[in-house]
Amino acid sequence: MILLRNVSKRYPNGHEALARVSLSLDRGAMAFLTGHSGAGKSTLLKLIALIERPSRGQILVNGQDLAVLSARQVPYFRRRIGIIFQDHHLLHDRSVFDNVALPLVIQGYRQPEIARRVRAALDKVGLLHKEQAEPVTLSTGEQQRVGIARAVVHKPAILLADEPTGNLDPHLSREIMQLFLRFNQVGTTVLIASHDLDLISSLGKPTVHLHEGQLQRRALEP
Repeated sequence: MILLRNVSKRYPNGHEALARVSLSLDRGAMAFLTGHSGAGKSTLLKLIALIERPSRGQILVNGQDLAVLSARQVPYFRRRIGIIFQDHHLLHDRSVFDNVALPLVIQGYRQPEIARRVRAALDKVGLLHKEQAEPVTLSTGEQQRVGIARAVVHKPAILLADEPTGNLDPHLSREIMQLFLRFNQVGTTVLIASHDLDLISSLGKPTVHLHEGQLQRRALEP
C-alpha cells in the first residue's frame, strides 16, 4: 500500500528533513511514527500525501509511483487519502455539517449523497447531534473529531494523522486513538505521527522511530 525506498528530503535552506528512509506499510495495516519535534515525522506524511515531493528516492502508494504524477493529477490522487492535522483547520463561519461536507462538495457529489455520507461520518465520531453547531462552540476534543469525520467522509483507503492528540488530555487522546482503531478494523490503512509513547505502546501496533530524519528503529520492513 505505502512503500518508501531511500527517500530523502532537503529544503532550499539546506536542512535535510529526511535522509535515506525506507519502509513499507501493507494494505489495511496501522502503524505509528515517533520521534522528537523536527525529527521528520510531518515531512514523511506530507511526502506520502504529495503535499511535498522528495529530493531523492521513490514513493509508491497502491503501486503508483508518485514521481510520475503531474500537478493536475495530484487532487485526484488525494481523494484516496484522508489527512488529519493537529490544528483542525475548521472553517468557523460554517456549521459542523458543512465542514465535514467540504471534500464531497469539492468532488461534485450530489446533495442527497453528501447528506448521507456526512451524517454517517458524524455518527462514527459521536457528533451527529452537533451537525448544525458552529465549530467555535465545540470543545477541543469535539473539534478534533470533526476533523476526523471530514477526513474519512469520502471513505479513503489511507488515513494519515499528524499529532492528532497533541492538544488533548490523556482520556480524550485514548478516545481519539480508539476511533483510528475502529477505522483500521474495517480495512483503512492508518499511519499516525505521535510523540505519546505511553499511549502508542498500549495499542500494540508497529512503530517507526525517526531521529534527525533517519530511521533509528523500525518494525516495518521495506
